[in-house]
Amino acid sequence: MALIVQKYGGTSMGSIDRIKNVAKRIKRWHDNGHQVVVVVSAMSGETNRLIDLAHQISKTPNPREYDQLVSTGEQVSIALLSMAIEELGIEARSFTGRQVAIRTDDAYNKARIQDIDETPIRSELDAGKVVVVAGFQGINAEGNVTTLGRGGSDTTGVALAAALNADECQIYTDVDGVYTTDPRVTSKARKLSKITFEEMLEMASLGSKVLQIRAVEFAGKYQVPLRVLSSFDDSLDGQFDDHFRQTVGTLITVDEGDSMEQPVISGIAFNRDEAKIVVRGVPDNPGVASAILTPISDANIEIDMILQNLSTKGTTDFSFTVNRTDFDKAMQILNDDVKGDINAQEVHGDSDVVKVSLVGVGMRSHAGVASRMFQVLAENNINIQMISTSEIKISVLIGEGHLEKAVKALHTAFGLDRTDGDSKVAGV
Repeated sequence: MALIVQKYGGTSMGSIDRIKNVAKRIKRWHDNGHQVVVVVSAMSGETNRLIDLAHQISKTPNPREYDQLVSTGEQVSIALLSMAIEELGIEARSFTGRQVAIRTDDAYNKARIQDIDETPIRSELDAGKVVVVAGFQGINAEGNVTTLGRGGSDTTGVALAAALNADECQIYTDVDGVYTTDPRVTSKARKLSKITFEEMLEMASLGSKVLQIRAVEFAGKYQVPLRVLSSFDDSLDGQFDDHFRQTVGTLITVDEGDSMEQPVISGIAFNRDEAKIVVRGVPDNPGVASAILTPISDANIEIDMILQNLSTKGTTDFSFTVNRTDFDKAMQILNDDVKGDINAQEVHGDSDVVKVSLVGVGMRSHAGVASRMFQVLAENNINIQMISTSEIKISVLIGEGHLEKAVKALHTAFGLDRTDGDSKVAGV
């Protein structure tokens, strides 16, 4: 018997028929002797509807009241699912974040979980019941409802799995696992049977939308086995055996550094939400970088890639990227407040760019990944505008029109098209 935490998103809970299907799936796990805790999101579209109502009242709703409102969608979901489970002859008990006592900090709309009192859940599990918990929400020290930010139900599921020392946390989505890259870009993308927390965190931060970043961080910190699997495939429900573990979905787990089959590259992520800004003709003096970036940071604009060219005749060009949603604001700040102060010649912007990244813990022990990546892009006449690296990833900024060609070429060059799971390539 295993203790399994399952999380179902808004699509899975999108209608009464889908809620009934989720209940049937849970019954199969329960009938096989497993203890099941279920975390659910609001029904598809419900949170957006509530947010729209709030903004019809106020352009800047009171944060406390906003959380009080948007948290109600999950309360509807847990009650309906518990009713559906009981209609199948299994006792179920629903809990809001307050009732479980998922304690958070005071950051309304983006609260972070600090502690969970798992006692009420264990009591119901020991009584043979299925426990259904509202995702996305908790309470602060004053007892006020807080929400965890969009996608926060993933974090709720992982946090509960950690608190309960669950055998596995299963995230049910509309895809059947984590792929080497987006299958919509290349049909040769391959589902991974396993990926490390570190790699998944990089993939999520670099554009992969499968899991919320904070959920992966939480899972890695507490080493919660995390599985991504399809809401639409129930063929092996309840069969928590070796066959299930090896074939269903993608398991996100600790780094198995001694594995002889560890691939060099596990996946390719990309992010279309990039914009590039170049401040040209900047005097090459100490403090200029700070003079450019501090006003941007003060405006709550996050900076990603940074590049400063070599000095020529006492001046240099300073380039960096921001999210496209912040592009216009950043350009205005630089033109109005910075350009004149630092005697820059020009501020140039380009929102027609994308970031493409190779991710893999195998980079630690294999040289030549960067040179191979650059060679492949050159062979496909794709110009690299900026580069950034970490221990397990290499990112390049390229023109958006080259995205599909770049991903397909790199996917093939690093062996990710192959079906034997070995992505090592000659010369790397």
